[in-house]
Amino acid sequence: MSDTANEIDAYMHDLGRRARAASRRLAAAPTAAKNAALEAIAAELDAHRDTLMAENRKDLEAGAAKGLDAALLDRLELTPARVDGMIEGIRQIAALADPIGEIFDLRYRPSGIQVGRMRVPLGVVGIIYESRPNVTADAAALCLKSGNAAVLRGGSEAFHSNQAIAAGIQRGLKQAGLPTDAVQVLATTDRAAVGAMITMPESIDVIIPRGGKGLIERISRDARVPVIKHLDGICHVYIDDQADADKAFAITLNAKTQRLGTCNTLETLLVAEGVAAQMLPALASALREKGIELRGCPRTCAIVDDCRAASDADWDTEYLGPILSIRVVAGLDQAIDHINTHGSQHTDSIVTENYTRARRFLTEVDSSSVMVNASTRFADGFEYGLGAEIGISTDKFHARGPVGLEGLTSVKYIVLGDGHIRT
Repeated sequence: MSDTANEIDAYMHDLGRRARAASRRLAAAPTAAKNAALEAIAAELDAHRDTLMAENRKDLEAGAAKGLDAALLDRLELTPARVDGMIEGIRQIAALADPIGEIFDLRYRPSGIQVGRMRVPLGVVGIIYESRPNVTADAAALCLKSGNAAVLRGGSEAFHSNQAIAAGIQRGLKQAGLPTDAVQVLATTDRAAVGAMITMPESIDVIIPRGGKGLIERISRDARVPVIKHLDGICHVYIDDQADADKAFAITLNAKTQRLGTCNTLETLLVAEGVAAQMLPALASALREKGIELRGCPRTCAIVDDCRAASDADWDTEYLGPILSIRVVAGLDQAIDHINTHGSQHTDSIVTENYTRARRFLTEVDSSSVMVNASTRFADGFEYGLGAEIGISTDKFHARGPVGLEGLTSVKYIVLGDGHIRT
């Protein structure tokens, strides 16, 4: 092992040891102290916004010199409005109810004891993410409010921005009397740090990756720490033959074009054969006006002029761009089968006025969010009333769907007695 590798390994294990110690203090911190720290962090970022913008410019200039594409540079940029949003997001998290210490399901047992559950922090949360520096503030705030220490590793392209945000977080924690090791942003861009981070179960309790498919697959494959992952967002809207045409039109257009590059954006439209000839021409025209390229099955191409033939790969692709796949299906059964075969268990919606079919769709579609007569773009922590989110999990264990404060907690059983003994 090289000296550099040895240094990274030592650095990461020291960081992990300090995070574990800080997590124990943070787990016992009262709500008032956590809220005071969040308010102090928001104030620090506000007071040093000129520094944030200057450090962000360094990243933007370096990214442009490396040839990063326009979409990446846009995600990287901290505009004044985005700084405002970052600060407001922290204050919104401070205003949320504290989940830690909540006792629920408390019941008397025949023996006379009471058994219930208490919500507790996970411990130390490691978050690995790319591009957007505002994730540093969001992740730190969510972990702090839920009583977790955080180890954050942002993308190398946002290094200067992330370090500037980290400095504000450290100052805010210190002002509130909480351990500064409660939030640590890696001070290295060496990729070996990621390898160490995901193989430190003694220091880190869970890893949350946010980024491209390659990053998440690598972490899921190599990690020795549990992973809450979010893979593809291959989202569907199914227009039933008993759909309201106006609702179907508005929902489809919004789900695809309100924002193109998000995980809850529509990627495949399914249309019942009974309404395809009626619905598709007008929808296709409106989508093209928004700059969307259409790729369809043979039946779609027969209805929609200049529709490109979809390949088998199109049904399994998250475009994150101005492309939409369209398939005409026989009905609800075929729509559900297509979604469960080609979907990513993220978000899927049915447009129908038939209550029975809506109930079947809700029951039989195996996704983290299933909707009736609503745009897939609503699959979001803020829209669900969770406040900010750390990501949208397509896993089935620990957390599923938008992961907010409650998703960053676990539970333990508590037993209340008064001298009770087992006979």
